[in-house]
Amino acid sequence: MPLAPPRNHSDAELPGNDFFVPDLCRVRAVFLLVMTSELIVLLMSILHATHGWIDWHYFGLVSLFVQWTVLTSSALICSLRRWLRHFRTPQVVLVITAVVLLDVAAFTFAADSILSAETLPLPSHLLGRNLLAAMIITLMVLRYFYLQNQWQQQKQAEMQSRMAALQARIHPHFLFNSMNTIASLIASRPTQAEDAVLDLSELFRASLRTQDRLIPLGEELALSRRYLAIEGLRLGDRLAVDWDLDEDLAQQAIPPLTLQPLVENAIYHGIQPRPEGGTVRIHTYRKRHSVYIEVQNPERPTDSDQARHHGNQIALANIRARLDALFDGQAVLKHSVHDGRYTVTLRLPWRTIANDTTQG
Repeated sequence: MPLAPPRNHSDAELPGNDFFVPDLCRVRAVFLLVMTSELIVLLMSILHATHGWIDWHYFGLVSLFVQWTVLTSSALICSLRRWLRHFRTPQVVLVITAVVLLDVAAFTFAADSILSAETLPLPSHLLGRNLLAAMIITLMVLRYFYLQNQWQQQKQAEMQSRMAALQARIHPHFLFNSMNTIASLIASRPTQAEDAVLDLSELFRASLRTQDRLIPLGEELALSRRYLAIEGLRLGDRLAVDWDLDEDLAQQAIPPLTLQPLVENAIYHGIQPRPEGGTVRIHTYRKRHSVYIEVQNPERPTDSDQARHHGNQIALANIRARLDALFDGQAVLKHSVHDGRYTVTLRLPWRTIANDTTQG
């Protein structure tokens, strides 16, 4: 059966989109903010010290104040993130700055009431100083976020252009071998020849479909099955495939044409050079918040062409670059050799794509 028509999958949660504020619900982003603010407090404490290198009393008080404001402001911005996405950049800057200033004002009044022994009104210069410092730092941080987002957008555009060219390229040997196989089957096994033509057309369609940044894992697996079906006609009994799949991961998000090139490498570097052939094993499973995809094949023969090994490394490097661009460092691609088996392991953050009934 043909694959489903192209879908316009949402990439709202992908890094590198038009919303320049990072997701402050993530531990990594909050940790970076906390460390940056702590360095600023450390610098202020060094400059404030009149004796010694650092005024530790000043450092402790200001650090406590700053960390509380940073953490609460991050929580507030995190809760407002979906709402803020509907506004333009200047409006987002105004809202976030207002949230931070209100938070700083609230903690300034709270700190004054706790630390002050006398019931005197809060000095206006103290409140104004804290608000001014908070506004300057907030605007600087937002400016950094904006420039970082612009750089990511440029990086994404370059990567998209590069991957569009890569996706449009069909391995010439695979194409010629497939056409020869189909030609040899037309007279003797026309049904299999027709199926092979359909499989090949779906591979071409997938290679030309560059608008989707992420697709369900089920679609990528279906494409890999079509590729293996064509190669199975050519290699016959030399090719065995072992599928060990977690059916609950069918909607896992994965960049298109990520698994199929790994399977193609397994065929060209692990099965084809061996007269006796071998088994390609494809295993998917989930551990906590990560999804693992393993492609395993016999180790490359020692007398095989070194150019093929170089091509394999280029393919892995290209896939790794796509993962870094789309998942912001949360995805990992690694390879290993153990007991004569070559294994490529792909680790993705657990992220599902809901079915979209709109036909593209």
